Amino acid sequence: MTVTRDPTPYDSLLDVGDTLCGDLALMLRIELNKLEPGHVVKVIARDPAAPQDLPAWCELTGNALLRIEPPAYWIQRKKD
Repeated sequence: MTVTRDPTPYDSLLDVGDTLCGDLALMLRIELNKLEPGHVVKVIARDPAAPQDLPAWCELTGNALLRIEPPAYWIQRKKD
């Protein structure tokens, strides 16, 4: 079920708090693998490096970073 109260709809919410990059990337990969291609996860990440790490991770993995509004990031699972 897509959440629509937010201006950018999402299918899943992942709040990782202040988890560091390595663990954040692993948690995000696990969450995205639960979703269908094209679905969106809204990530809440308070790690100070997240504004640099998440865009780089998306570029490396081919997943789309739809929106950045720290501490929130909307990431769309790549369409295999």
